[in-house]
Amino acid sequence: MTYIPTWAGFLYLAVVIDVFSRKVVGWSFGETMTASLVINALNMALITRKPGKVIHHSDQGSQYTSVEFGKRCREMGVRSSMGSVGDAYDNAMAESFFASLECELIDRRSWKNKTEARLAIFTWIESWYNPTRRHSGVGYLSPNNFERKLKKQNQITINYNSFTQVEILSAQ
Repeated sequence: MTYIPTWAGFLYLAVVIDVFSRKVVGWSFGETMTASLVINALNMALITRKPGKVIHHSDQGSQYTSVEFGKRCREMGVRSSMGSVGDAYDNAMAESFFASLECELIDRRSWKNKTEARLAIFTWIESWYNPTRRHSGVGYLSPNNFERKLKKQNQITINYNSFTQVEILSAQ
């Protein structure tokens, strides 16, 4: 999770990243940092990917250790995984995403209201990060191009029910 400053106060963003392709597959905006914020991001990821087995990895933030989040994971068959307290490398992929978001968008703009910020971040994720931004971990391709290339080469079928395990990362 991260916060986005606006003239109207802070907006909070939770994301879920697919480790396989580095694609942001779920996100949620909120006015407060609650368990429902991270649950909504997880729900979007599960709807987007329809995975068979999932490990959801996060830090030990109160939203991820909440009874409500644990209950939702159990309902959806999601295995929860948490890093150790104070381990900065544990959520490196998600933290890298937030660093890119901050450097490439948040630090360069200011928004009068939360709606403007939501629209700008949605556009950044869906028009830049997923389809265009290249990642060294997936052969210097964008997440969308990485998935498209492998699908074209018939190396994989983008049907997440066929994977024995899909790991999804989140960070606070």
